[in-house]
Amino acid sequence: MCESVDEVTQAVLAKNDGLAASLREELAGHGVIMVNLLSSPGSGKTELLGRVLARAVERRIPVAALTADLATENDAHRLARSGAPVKQLLTDGLCHLEARQLRNHVESWLPDATALLFVENVGNLVCPAAYDLGESLRIVCMAVTEGEDKPLKYPTAFGSAHLVVLTKTDLAEPAGFDAAVFDAHVQRVNPGVEVVRSCARTGDGVDTVLERVLAARDGAPVHRPPLAPHPHGHIHEPTGEDARGASGLTAGRVS
Repeated sequence: MCESVDEVTQAVLAKNDGLAASLREELAGHGVIMVNLLSSPGSGKTELLGRVLARAVERRIPVAALTADLATENDAHRLARSGAPVKQLLTDGLCHLEARQLRNHVESWLPDATALLFVENVGNLVCPAAYDLGESLRIVCMAVTEGEDKPLKYPTAFGSAHLVVLTKTDLAEPAGFDAAVFDAHVQRVNPGVEVVRSCARTGDGVDTVLERVLAARDGAPVHRPPLAPHPHGHIHEPTGEDARGASGLTAGRVS
C-alpha cells in the first residue's frame, strides 16, 4: 500500500525529532546551549547575530555560530568579523535545516570550549519552523518593514518561539509600523512571550538578547510557547491540553 504524503511527512519529522532530542541531550551534557534563529530573508538577522557574537567575544564568553544558506558563504564572512568561530552550512537548495545536517557539522567542527552555539537558519518562516534542531532556545526575528500581521500569517514560527526580536526599529516611523498591533498579534499566537526591540545599527537590544541567552544557560526559567517542539513528536497545532500550554524546551545549564 502506498503511503500518503502526510504519512511520509510524519515519518520524516519523527526521524528528525529523534535526532534532535539526541543532539540536545549531548550538547547539554557538554555544557552547550544551542539557539536556533529563524526569520524571513532581509530581516536583519545576520547583522543582529554579528553584534551579539561580538559582544559575547568582548565578554570572553565561549561562543560559536553556524549559518545556513542555499548558496554562498557571504553570511559566514560577515559573522566572522565578530571574532567568534563561524562555519557556513550550505543546504544545496533545501529551504530549511534538519537535525541530521546540523549534527554532522556540530560533531566535526564545534570548538571544545563552546558554551553558546547560535544557529542561523535559512531565511524562511515556513519550513524551518517545523523542524526541531535540538535547540534549547528558538528566537524568531522580524523587521518592522515586514508588517504587523506576520505573526498571524506565520503562526507556527511565532507560536514556537521562546523569544521574539523585532529588528530595524529605527525604520518603524517611516514604515508606518504599529508596534501595539504587532504586540497584540504576537501575544495572540504565543501568550506571554517576550518581544525585544532591537536595532543593529545603534546596538539597541543586542545586550538584551545576549542576556536572555545567558540567563537560560544559567538555568533561568524559559518561556513555554504553545507550539514548542515536543519530546515525542514534531511541532503541531495545539489541541486539548496543548492549547492551554504545551511543554517547551528546557535550556541546558553550563557550569
